[in-house]
Amino acid sequence: QVQLAESGGGLVQAGGSLRLSCAASGRTFRTLSLGWFRQAPGKERQFVATIRGSGGGNRAYYAPSVEGRFTISRDNTKNTVFLQMNSLKPEDTAIYYCAAAGGLILSQIRNMASYDYWGQGTQVTVSS
Repeated sequence: QVQLAESGGGLVQAGGSLRLSCAASGRTFRTLSLGWFRQAPGKERQFVATIRGSGGGNRAYYAPSVEGRFTISRDNTKNTVFLQMNSLKPEDTAIYYCAAAGGLILSQIRNMASYDYWGQGTQVTVSS
């Protein structure tokens, strides 16, 4: 079992920045693929970014809508994954969820069904 707890959401003006954190416990952290998804009101949950575990070279992948603005990273000594969000836009407003899975192959990374464990989410609101 893996327990995930997000933090760092809040209200920010367009163009601003936020850093989300997700603390994990319960399993060898460094082997996990860790992702961020988001869900806006009335919309489906969508992929934001994932960083693979040690078996995948800790490589990061991003949705086109956030590429160049968001950065996912991990600190294996603190069992924490981060999402640094810069140049935020009103359309980034959503609940952001942290997710974890064992080793993922490339085709699985953007599919939320591939992730076994989820946090409860943290609200990010970007005002115009």
